[in-house]
Amino acid sequence: MSNVDSDAVFAGSVPEIYERCPVPLIFEPYADDLVARTARLGPESVLEIAAGTGVVTRALASRLAPSVAITATDLNPGMIEHAKGVGTTRPVSWQQADAMRLPFPSASFDAVVCQFSVMFFPDRSKAYAEVNRVLRAGGTFVFNVWDDIVNNEFAAVVTEAVGELFPEDPPLFLPRTPHGYHDEKTIGTDLAAAGFTGSVTVEALEQRSRAATADLPAIAYCCGTPLRNEIEQRAPARLEEATAHAAERLAQRFGSTDLDGKIRGFVVTATAP
Repeated sequence: MSNVDSDAVFAGSVPEIYERCPVPLIFEPYADDLVARTARLGPESVLEIAAGTGVVTRALASRLAPSVAITATDLNPGMIEHAKGVGTTRPVSWQQADAMRLPFPSASFDAVVCQFSVMFFPDRSKAYAEVNRVLRAGGTFVFNVWDDIVNNEFAAVVTEAVGELFPEDPPLFLPRTPHGYHDEKTIGTDLAAAGFTGSVTVEALEQRSRAATADLPAIAYCCGTPLRNEIEQRAPARLEEATAHAAERLAQRFGSTDLDGKIRGFVVTATAP
């Protein structure tokens, strides 16, 4: 399996670690923002694609009126099962689905939401075209992407630290995929190719990422994302070493406790014609 092929593999223990570490570290602040934007649209039906372990889904279920129908999907069965196990405050329709082949009739939803996942789609324009298809006329697609890794401090330090252990073939999952799709012109072009020919806005949003100890962000990135796949492809027995080395470098940069680092992303809003 190539590095790119493994970028979307969230299997084994990754979903549980993902929920325990990356979710509170970097995803929860942006989930609240994404749901607030969705709530202001006043939708009657919402589709979430690439829902992961359900951080946005849970916020949607809590924030939106009980009458709003929520459907949450993800490509990875392990993510769906973990999200269902965590549960929501009210019923949500869970379904495994490929964002590039959404199993829903055309014009089915008022809003489609996606948090930090479009970067993983093999063909973004094709996925966006599917979103456009299932949206009702005038419906809204709201999603976010990470900025360049240099503006996401914990991720940058972890990438550099792990690369020190594999200097001839450094694992570059984080800059390549999660932090590799942030050019506003490219995003706009991809959306236009998918039929989103109307209003598209891209808004920068900076937040803070905080961790009680340095090992938490090290575990989050090294064990709770597909970076783990890259490390284990190079040396299956060195995952623990790589995680410890990343924690050491994080402690040197931010301190061993009460770490505080910058995270920065973009919120994209597109209206279906």
